[in-house]
Amino acid sequence: MSSNKNALIRYKTLDKCLKNRYRKYTLDDLIDECSEALFEFEGKESFVSRRTVQLDLQNMRSEKFGYEAPIEVYERKYYRYSDPDYSIHNISVNESDLKAMNNAVQILKQFKDFSMFREMNGVIQKLEDSIHSTSQKSIIHLDKNEQLKGLEYIDALYDAILHKKVLKITYRSFKARASDCYVVHPQLLKEFNNRWFLICLSHGKEYNLALDRMEDIQVEEKMEYIDLNLDGDEYFKDIVGVSVSPTMAPRNVVFFVDASNAPYVKTKPFHSSQEIVSETKEGTVFKICVQLNFELERLLLGFGECLVVHKPRKLRVRLEEKFKAAAKNYQELIVPDED
Repeated sequence: MSSNKNALIRYKTLDKCLKNRYRKYTLDDLIDECSEALFEFEGKESFVSRRTVQLDLQNMRSEKFGYEAPIEVYERKYYRYSDPDYSIHNISVNESDLKAMNNAVQILKQFKDFSMFREMNGVIQKLEDSIHSTSQKSIIHLDKNEQLKGLEYIDALYDAILHKKVLKITYRSFKARASDCYVVHPQLLKEFNNRWFLICLSHGKEYNLALDRMEDIQVEEKMEYIDLNLDGDEYFKDIVGVSVSPTMAPRNVVFFVDASNAPYVKTKPFHSSQEIVSETKEGTVFKICVQLNFELERLLLGFGECLVVHKPRKLRVRLEEKFKAAAKNYQELIVPDED
């Protein structure tokens, strides 16, 4: 059991003892009660030290966790709340707290129709009722699209990752003429550019599968799950997007952005490794260290003529070819005359 959960159990136990007016509790009594509570939750012998309980009482008295509990020692050895109506579960909130909670509720309400937040609907309603939430329009608007195909699978995929289940996924990529079946060990869910992807293991290789290309999901009950124990922050740290190569080393990508667009790149970096190499009145040269993938190319191409890749040469040539092909398409395009 985590130390945070242990602490919560101790605080709850101490609160129950301190508000009990029908029994007197010494420090040793409080230690025994906390040890017994942890034993009930963990199912094994657990002894709480005197110092731990003393620190818990000190924390409950202080503003550290917002309790400011009125704990007193009477008859020189017994502990209780000086206010018989006090409990750490009945902490009042001020007007500033209510405003902050109300703002949070307005943001949460935007996800009420999103499949993975559907179970939160009742919780959000309770929050609205308990803090007298206003009916104001949301000031913060998050970019989302509940109509995206494949979102209905998020709950099942999340559950499979959480409970380590092997899945059989019927999948049809944009390039495929027919659907294929993949037996996968799901590891992570990733959202990028308003699309969701499943990072998974299949036949010893790592894949990312777009949820909007999935047609069916079934649990393979008899197969043993392989856990790669991936840390999302670590796994995606060297890329833009979702396409990770387990063998490709990150490269320094150096690119120029003209003066009118450089501020956008400064304030919204392409990657956490981004740094400025040089600046002139014509524009800014940036550098990022990432793997070369499809999503990076799309991002760079999106700036059109305002961005030029200097290094690596392979990426520069690839983008140059794409721009030439685009220019050719425009030259050869036949558009009917407008009426």
